[in-house]
Amino acid sequence: MSDQLEMPGMPRRLFPATPSKLATFADCPRRYRFTYVDRPQPPKGPPWAHNTVGSAVHAALRSWWDAPVPRRTAAAARQLLHAAWSPTGFRDDEQSERWRARAAGWLIEYVAGLDPADEPVGTERTVAATTERLALSGRVDRIDQRGDELVIVDYKTGRVPSTDDEARGSPALAAYVLGVRRTLRRPCSRVELHHLPSGTVAAFEHTDRSLANHVRRAEDIAVDITAATEALAGGAEVDTAFPPVPGRHCGWCDFRPSCPAGQAAGPAREPWSFLPEEPGATG
Repeated sequence: MSDQLEMPGMPRRLFPATPSKLATFADCPRRYRFTYVDRPQPPKGPPWAHNTVGSAVHAALRSWWDAPVPRRTAAAARQLLHAAWSPTGFRDDEQSERWRARAAGWLIEYVAGLDPADEPVGTERTVAATTERLALSGRVDRIDQRGDELVIVDYKTGRVPSTDDEARGSPALAAYVLGVRRTLRRPCSRVELHHLPSGTVAAFEHTDRSLANHVRRAEDIAVDITAATEALAGGAEVDTAFPPVPGRHCGWCDFRPSCPAGQAAGPAREPWSFLPEEPGATG
């Protein structure tokens, strides 16, 4: 491991990490290798429609806040979603158009509850912090000011509403709190998951203890990544250093076409299969 190679008195080399990078290794070391180690990168499967929906909604909200205050209207939100929309991953044009209309409805209802003049401290803002082992960075959907404190806002468009437990347990949100504190030098403890399909908000107030727990887990993952990378460089078999961890997540892994273990974990899924089609279902 890298710690064993450092000379006494020399500063520890920090592991550059994002929440996504750490989560990828924690879910499946093989997927981490495909994403961050192998060059050229193995072939991926087709893009997913649910990712298309999420990307368009995020882009529309970013552009909505970037617009002058008088143009922050419901009609503008719909237009911005249409401009950001892509048919990628959908079964056909009819399905794409139906989901575009559904997502536009989410946005219209969501911005109706916002004060256009309540300027965020940041949108799509990159923040960073360091720990004993990590150089953490991440991009926050929105940073609000509530009184004397800053609040992390993360937009969600998944199948089910977010929960307070999800907000508490999210490594990404904890990393954003640390990053905002370090980058903006302002108090920040509250994180919120804004689930647009249901119009609900899940929240958690971080403490020094809860943040320390997240940091400890993140640093443990970084140690494991370093050990795997050095084992591979030292001649270990690639699947020994970065073994697959097959499971349900293989169904939506981008690298399924390049992973026999993932293919054996379950049947292939259509790119639109994670969009609920039942009447009245949320997306």
